[in-house]
Amino acid sequence: MTAVDPRDADVAPADPAVAPPGTEPEEEQERGGVLSRPYRALTLGIISVVSLIAFEASAVNTAMPVAARALDGIELYAYAFSAYFTASLFAMALSGEWSDRKGPLAPLFTGIAAFGAGLVIAGAAGEMLIFVAGRAVQGLGGGLVIVALYVVVGRAYPDRLRPSVMAGFSAAWVLPVIVGPLLAGTVTEHLGWRWVFLSIPVLILLPLLVMLPALRKLPDAEGSPAVNKRRILLALAVAAGAGLLQYAAQGLSWLSLIPAVAGLALVVPSILRLLPKGTFRAARGLPSVILIRGLAAGSLLGAESFIPLMLVTERGLTATLAGLSLTAGGLAWALGSFTQSRPRFGAYRERLMCVGLLFVAAAILAVPLVLIDGMPVWLVAVAWTLGGYGIGLNISSGSVLLLKLSRPEDAGSNAASLQVSDALGNVTCVGVSGLLFVGFGGGTVAAAGVAGGGSGGSGGHGMAFAVVFFAMAAVALVGAWVATRIPVRKPKAAAAAAQPV
Repeated sequence: MTAVDPRDADVAPADPAVAPPGTEPEEEQERGGVLSRPYRALTLGIISVVSLIAFEASAVNTAMPVAARALDGIELYAYAFSAYFTASLFAMALSGEWSDRKGPLAPLFTGIAAFGAGLVIAGAAGEMLIFVAGRAVQGLGGGLVIVALYVVVGRAYPDRLRPSVMAGFSAAWVLPVIVGPLLAGTVTEHLGWRWVFLSIPVLILLPLLVMLPALRKLPDAEGSPAVNKRRILLALAVAAGAGLLQYAAQGLSWLSLIPAVAGLALVVPSILRLLPKGTFRAARGLPSVILIRGLAAGSLLGAESFIPLMLVTERGLTATLAGLSLTAGGLAWALGSFTQSRPRFGAYRERLMCVGLLFVAAAILAVPLVLIDGMPVWLVAVAWTLGGYGIGLNISSGSVLLLKLSRPEDAGSNAASLQVSDALGNVTCVGVSGLLFVGFGGGTVAAAGVAGGGSGGSGGHGMAFAVVFFAMAAVALVGAWVATRIPVRKPKAAAAAAQPV
């Protein structure tokens, strides 16, 4: 996709200080990077917004148990997470349609406002149901924001700078993930859990003010003014179905099958129509890019969810040490994203996606080696560093390819499809991992190992863990194969005509 050049507009901005990307002298625009004068304010604003969302995600996870106990709502603990997820699924599709028809400015600012409002509702909640409602409002805001930001990148930055912007997206998560839990824990302990939620909305104002002038100068949307109501209804059905499935997962009786079946009946046909045609058969081009996102994100999270549990129950580590074994993976993710942003790799983006998933598969397969007596536990940290580097190569390259393969008027809906695929991949792979773990005898692991607080030795559930990791490695390998189907083959006649005589 080629971004619309604002220099074609009839009237140039009067004030160079607030000129949008693309309106400065041609020499500066062509040579400058994402932090050069034409793009600096917008880049810093985007990275700040992503960093705040990342900080919220890591900080809230730390404060959530304290909030649930304080509000006497432990039984609704899981819904505080699922409410965010289901609401964001709907908001992603809505943001895509809204951005394509009206431009990204309105959904972006509406999403940021909703995100802040949700934080205030949750922070001021007097009971758990209100807290869950606040999390749902947050999810609406988060879904609107992330898709709108993709559209902003597609319209404001030329092709050569998009890999660097996507690398910035990944880097924006590193510091919040490292610092967020510690800071949130300190605030929760000394000021109370409510301030973890109530302090973030104030921080949103600065990045908004920084990038507002550039956002206002973005080219207008070229799509149809009519919103595709069918896609909105399909997204609503997917969100409702996902909510029913998560509700069913909380139950332990046969009656849970009723919402589970209803959820599947809503999700399956809706998602087949919501994602681009050919996604689930790995059609060449854009459908394969979108499918890979779900396979990559899902395989990594499906394996990562069981690594701390394995280290605690099978190797006797404390929960803190088990969690630290994954930290290097986050840093390597940013490094992998930075690697794909180098200009010399631009022509090999499909290969980077394939190599990245091969790294992920190798990392996942290396993790269960620590189940063998005598294997050092630090092998997990080494393996997850490789996996993080691979996912950084894959995810950021996929985002760049999505914008390249999308028409300007379809960038929003395609970015929404990418995020929906990501979310569904996470939910599906984590669910499959859980079923495999329980099916191969891991259901008693809590009583056998976790109750011991990490002081024991082997919990005797090695087979259950190994099956989970082998299955997720297989998912990553499937994704690597799908990456080979991204390049679109030229028709034979055209290829023959291109051959020299």
